[in-house]
Amino acid sequence: MRIKVNAVADSERFPESVDVIVIGGGIIGTSVSYELAKQGVSVALFEKGVIGGEQSGRNWGWVRQQNRDLYELPMAIRSLQRWDELSREIGLDLGFSRQGITYGTQSESDLARWEAWGKQAQQIGFVSHLLSAKEARDRIGNSSPWVGGVWSPSDGRAEPSLAAPAIATGAKNLGAFVHQRCAVRGLDVSGGRVTGVWTERGLVKANRVICCGGAWSSRFLKQYGIELPSANILGTAFKTTAAPEVIKGCLSTGGLCIRRRQDGSYTVALSGRGQIDLAPQNIRYATKFYPMYRSKIAKKLKVRINGSFFNGPEAAGSWSNQGVSPFEKIRTLDPAADNGIVQEAMQALVQLYPQLNGIKVDHAWGGWIDTTPDLVPVIDEMNNLPGLFIASGFSGHGFGIGPGAGLLCAQRVNNKPLFTDMTPYSLARFAKGQAIREPQMM
Repeated sequence: MRIKVNAVADSERFPESVDVIVIGGGIIGTSVSYELAKQGVSVALFEKGVIGGEQSGRNWGWVRQQNRDLYELPMAIRSLQRWDELSREIGLDLGFSRQGITYGTQSESDLARWEAWGKQAQQIGFVSHLLSAKEARDRIGNSSPWVGGVWSPSDGRAEPSLAAPAIATGAKNLGAFVHQRCAVRGLDVSGGRVTGVWTERGLVKANRVICCGGAWSSRFLKQYGIELPSANILGTAFKTTAAPEVIKGCLSTGGLCIRRRQDGSYTVALSGRGQIDLAPQNIRYATKFYPMYRSKIAKKLKVRINGSFFNGPEAAGSWSNQGVSPFEKIRTLDPAADNGIVQEAMQALVQLYPQLNGIKVDHAWGGWIDTTPDLVPVIDEMNNLPGLFIASGFSGHGFGIGPGAGLLCAQRVNNKPLFTDMTPYSLARFAKGQAIREPQMM
């Protein structure tokens, strides 16, 4: 793989039956498995590749509440609390620390938008600090013509290479079954409800199944007549060589985004830059994505057609539970980085901080981001197929809000009191005839 993630040991025993099965070993799947195991629920986590091998190990590593969609903010707030607690509970390093996040802008409209958002966020329980032009210059450490910014000191960062593997290990230590390179081919359905899953190693019985398959979820669910509008967007990021500290936490300048890493290097990316590969799935849902495509969020996305039209998470075609599935044919989505984006981002980094002149690219990678039309995830139970739950479509926000989403999903699956209303995450909001909300804050 183009990234490195900590290895997780599989469970010694393969289960015949459990209470809950979780499909997908990213940050969402590992978090919900951990929370269920902590509640005393018998749970099995199946991952077709390795834990954290796809987007959960490829993201920027930001853990933020600032500039979240207000629908996501309660989950983000609870998630930051869980990030604080998890290392102590599990006894493993997730690379998490509250170093703060800074946004700087040269646009008055950005500043007005952040101010309006901040007033609404404060009513929900989150407080950030609007920065003047001088305060933005001082905090960013650069004399560019900033008109202002925003600073959220309680936000943090974590290491994608550590987090999902540590949480999966924590779940296993609490009794959860964890099995990698073991794809779930399909659901076992009896009497109109879910009764287990068919894996490549055979049938495992359960009366509740949670699909946390990220970029693969929509294709998996379509086998059962469930329409999850999703478009996978290819993002690029890279790790630098070790360099002087110019910012402690995370920084966004509207284009350039950087995070200081534990080893003294930086993770670097360009906000909003990426590509969409035309494929049957995103063509099928194109009309639902019209509000996003016309927004400034999607202005810098490139569109292309290639082999993924016929093979991959957005391709067409069905398979049987007894045959080789698409999930076994592609164990890990491991796309190459866009070298043009890498070069542009590196130039922007050195231009912003001349003291980093001489910094190099250690390695770069691509990652597929499963995206919904309004950029808000789906966390829901399927009434037409009782026992099936979805936690997917996190639109590039899943790493930061993963522990909170895992807790919320576990509460719902286990019929516990919910820490926030789940209505904004309902799949029904994308039903035919429903107006689709234009994406809000990223």
